[in-house]
Amino acid sequence: MVRLARDGSTWRIGTDADVTWITGGTAIGRTIAAAIPPVFEAYATVLLPEGGAGQDRHDRAVLALLRERSASQPWWLGYLDTGPDDIVFPGAPMVTLYSGWRYVLVEAGPEQAATWRHGPWSFWMGALPNLMFPADRSWLVSTLWDDDWTCIGGPAALIAGFLRHPALQARPVALGEDATPPGHDAR
Repeated sequence: MVRLARDGSTWRIGTDADVTWITGGTAIGRTIAAAIPPVFEAYATVLLPEGGAGQDRHDRAVLALLRERSASQPWWLGYLDTGPDDIVFPGAPMVTLYSGWRYVLVEAGPEQAATWRHGPWSFWMGALPNLMFPADRSWLVSTLWDDDWTCIGGPAALIAGFLRHPALQARPVALGEDATPPGHDAR
């Protein structure tokens, strides 16, 4: 087990074994299953704001809804290696997801999800990790490399919270349906 230091603590770095449930359940395509395995009760997409103050409000709303469901357990945080993005633990072993994309996966929590990524890109892309899920795998949040929306799977009550939240532009998505939000392009 690899552990790395940050902020006066050591953090467990994830392995491919920690994400096999995702790699085994997702497939390239335009459905929600391109990002989220078809194992959840409900699904949604949430548009990402175009940066600035709206991004901070969006990130706080997402974390508040997720904390309500699983604040008392560790979360896995995944940081996609895009080159310019902050992967939080440079040089850490990585996991492979989706179309061969490499992520640094760290076992931490909502506090770290809110504070670890703060670089020049976070103003436009947000501070949140590209991938988040709790230890019990009761929900999954994934923002793919080239999308301007986030995909979410989880309990119906969690998804309903995203759909109702005034700071979020969320819409429900059914399995098998094109997950691309209206007016957006899947790349």
